[in-house]
Amino acid sequence: MQLIKEFKEFAIKGNMFDMAIGIIIGTAFNSIVSSLVNDIILPFFGVLAGNVKFENLKWVLEPEITDVAGNITQELVTVNYGNFIQVSLDFLIIAITVFLVIKLFNQLRRKGENEKDPTVSTPKNIELLSEIRDLLKEKK
Repeated sequence: MQLIKEFKEFAIKGNMFDMAIGIIIGTAFNSIVSSLVNDIILPFFGVLAGNVKFENLKWVLEPEITDVAGNITQELVTVNYGNFIQVSLDFLIIAITVFLVIKLFNQLRRKGENEKDPTVSTPKNIELLSEIRDLLKEKK
């Protein structure tokens, strides 16, 4: 029963919706980054590396074996390191972007919490509470 109550509080506070929106935006951002890596970055590096297509980079561990009739008797076994390079670049770009966004949010939060920073206007009720606090300190 306590678990249901906690879940209701979690859902009502909006955390669930914030998390769902974050997941949806993150999924869409992943698609953008994958396209950036696949369609822009890797072709550029492929040209620099001598017209190499990264999706074709692989090590053949076991070649494909066919019988006389052309039927495959043994599947091709490869290590697709080109795909690994591609996914690693996706991850790197996403990680850097998330780091920069979190850093920006932390700076904004610190700026908003700093009472003495004149560039951020403090709400009137906070100013009044600060004045009351200062007056109480003076009386002690």
